[in-house]
Amino acid sequence: MGETTAGTAPTDFDAEQACPISSVVDIVFSRWTTPILWSLNEFGLLRFIELQRHIGTITPKVLTQRLRQLERDGLVRRTYHPEVPPRVEYQITELGRSLAPLFSTLAQWMATHLGAVAQARQDFDTAAAKSAQRP
Repeated sequence: MGETTAGTAPTDFDAEQACPISSVVDIVFSRWTTPILWSLNEFGLLRFIELQRHIGTITPKVLTQRLRQLERDGLVRRTYHPEVPPRVEYQITELGRSLAPLFSTLAQWMATHLGAVAQARQDFDTAAAKSAQRP
């Protein structure tokens, strides 16, 4: 595994070995997972439609898929109430809540550094535009 010869790439690539946190990133930072977990952590127990409203542009199909995966991963608990009409509620589990410090750290990083990222992007785009104008 991972054997190379001069000028070639490894024959097998182990993403987990290259980046030990990649499995966590796959679980927590997919397109809709973070807003779902953030909303459930911030607002507590929510019905499907309430959760969808907090998140915004997510489709019901995608929200259902992500909630099922989060339930499978142990980060979200689904409670079905056999009423008429049926009521389904979602809440973050203790395992999911254990991610709150990570989200808090990311929010602090964003508040501190997002302006620098925006400036770097602007500088890059300006340099790229100037470079494209040169013969």
